[in-house]
Amino acid sequence: MNHPPRIGCLIMAAGNASRFGSNKLAAKVDGKMLIEHALETVPREEFARVTVVTQYDEVLVLAMRFGFTVLVNPFPEWGASHTVRLGTEAMADCDAILYQVADQPLLRRESVRAEVEFFRRHPDRIVAMGHGGVRGNPCIFPARFFPELTALEGDRGGSAVIRRHEDALTLFEISPDELRDVDTPMALAALRDTLA
Repeated sequence: MNHPPRIGCLIMAAGNASRFGSNKLAAKVDGKMLIEHALETVPREEFARVTVVTQYDEVLVLAMRFGFTVLVNPFPEWGASHTVRLGTEAMADCDAILYQVADQPLLRRESVRAEVEFFRRHPDRIVAMGHGGVRGNPCIFPARFFPELTALEGDRGGSAVIRRHEDALTLFEISPDELRDVDTPMALAALRDTLA
């Protein structure tokens, strides 16, 4: 690749959050909704394009306020794979895509920027944030994996592709706090207690 890789950013914000029981992206941490934290984490200048896939009106409005492209997922019940497919197909002209979940409120913009810079030095690798050998999110996939990502079905995301290509994976080390996600009301309460 002779030119710097054009990297897209996909914010996956369309899930039904069945384990949470309601739209968890509207839940507040440190005075801001989870989705606000996610959008603020994006170092816009690092990406050729930023796409937010969602089913929620409040996320759509907020993402547009940030100047990001929004795709509505009309079938969130089809699982994470449909969000991955919509976003990947929309940015298929990119050389790589960073896939970011929307429920890691302690993730820092500086860390995302550093991960992107690391990927630019290793553009043939899948680069995932991790700590102590444990993989987390976001993950950056080079374009050669797009066909497999768009072929996913059900509630499966990039992890299924990574499991088939462990030899292509490099972890980018960050603090364990930044990897914490909010999947349940209990996890949200624990996070709020930590911050308090």
